[in-house]
Amino acid sequence: MILLDTHVVIWLRREPRKLSRDAEGAIRRARSSSSVAVSAISLVELGILLSRGRLRATGTVEDTIRQFVEEIKVLPVTIDIAVATSYFPLDALSDPMDRIIAATARAEGLPLVTADERIINCSWLKTIW
Repeated sequence: MILLDTHVVIWLRREPRKLSRDAEGAIRRARSSSSVAVSAISLVELGILLSRGRLRATGTVEDTIRQFVEEIKVLPVTIDIAVATSYFPLDALSDPMDRIIAATARAEGLPLVTADERIINCSWLKTIW
């Protein structure tokens, strides 16, 4: 199983050409075994982007979020994930959403597909880009 960062979910549905070759390959392989996941916090991020007009809705906000995560498993934010957020240095990942996504990958032992250099530079995470 792999975990997708929020921007990767958006690019996968709307701008797949932005995905790196490695990311596209990892997603393709994981999809074949229904092993693609996102953190529940990514749904919150999608809602915020839609409400601010930074992402265009296709239908209702609910319909759009459901379309983005169609055939993708949504992982909850658990106590273990909440605790894991406290282990990351604030100067490395100051954004709370990024911390939760990174902590989800760490707690679940999943590689994180992301183009975010701050996350890629975190030596305690396995990333794909």
